Amino acid sequence: MPAWGDILKEINGQAPDPAAADNVRRKYLTQLHHHTKRDIILYASNWTKPISFGGAESINEEDMQGLMEAVHGLKSGELDLILHSPGGVAEVTESMVSYLRKKFDNIRVIVPQAAMSAATMLACAADEIVMGKQSSLGPIDPQLGLLNEYGVQFLPAQAIIDNFETAKKISSESPQQMGAFLPILGQYPPGLIEQCYEAQALSVELVSKWLRLYMFGDRKRSAGKARRIAMHLANHSKFKSHTRHIDMDIAMKLGLKVTALEEDQALQDLVLSVFHATTIIFDRRVIKIIENHLGNAFIKQQPLPPGPPPMFPPPDIEP
Repeated sequence: MPAWGDILKEINGQAPDPAAADNVRRKYLTQLHHHTKRDIILYASNWTKPISFGGAESINEEDMQGLMEAVHGLKSGELDLILHSPGGVAEVTESMVSYLRKKFDNIRVIVPQAAMSAATMLACAADEIVMGKQSSLGPIDPQLGLLNEYGVQFLPAQAIIDNFETAKKISSESPQQMGAFLPILGQYPPGLIEQCYEAQALSVELVSKWLRLYMFGDRKRSAGKARRIAMHLANHSKFKSHTRHIDMDIAMKLGLKVTALEEDQALQDLVLSVFHATTIIFDRRVIKIIENHLGNAFIKQQPLPPGPPPMFPPPDIEP
C-alpha cells in the first residue's frame, strides 16, 4: 500500500514540473475510475492542520459551484464520492444531497480519513459508506455560533438548552444564586432556545429521511431504524464532544451500511494514493478541492498576503 512518503517521492520525481502534484493526484483518480467503473468525485478540505481559513474549508454555499463543475461530463449514474471534510452548514448539505441524488442512482461515500458533522450527514445520504481502519465519522449534533466578548464561539445546541434549564431550576429553587447565571444568559439573543430545538430537529429529520430512502432502500420498517440511528448521532449527551470520532466498527454496530476499505486491496491503494496526493497539495495554500476523474476541478486557494510571494520548499524535498 503506498504511504504518504511514497506519493511524495513520486511527485518529487516529476520535478521541476509545477503541476507534478496535480498530475499524480489525477493519475490515481483516473486509475480509480478504471478499477471501479464508476464516476469519481473527490471532495477534500484542508482542515486537519491547526489553522483556520475562516470557514472556507467547511461545507458552504460555494460548494454547489464546485459540485456542478465536478458533475459535468459524468454519465454512469453511479458515483464514488471521496469525502474528507470537517462538516459545515446543514442546509447547504441538504442542497448538495438533493443535487447529487438527482444526478446519480447509486452513491458510495468513501472516507479516507474523516468526514465529521455535516459531512457525516452527507455520508448518511449514500447507499453505502466505505471506511478503513483509520477512517472516522462524527456526531451530527448542531453547533451554534455566538458572538461575545471573546469573539465567535461555537457551542452545542444542547449545551445552550441545558444552560437555560439549569437557570430555570435555580431561579425557582434558589433565586439568590441566579446572579452567577445572569452574565451567561445575557449573551444569548432572543429566540435562541427555539433555534436550538429547531436545529436539533433538522439534523435528525434530514439524516432519518436520507437513511430511510437511500441506505435502507425505503424498506419496510426502515423508518424506525433510520430515526434511531439519527437520534443516536445527534445525541450530544452521549458523545459529550462534537469532535468525537466514530470508527468503522462503531458505525457498523450502530446499523449504518459500512463496507471495509481493506476488503478490496486495489481500491484501498488507489483511494489512499488519491488522498495522500491531495494532502500534499494542501501545503500549497489550497483550502479545498472538488474534482472528478475527468480532470474537471474546482480548487479553492487561500489568498496571497500583500508583499512578495511566499517561497515554497523545493520539489525535491524528501519526507
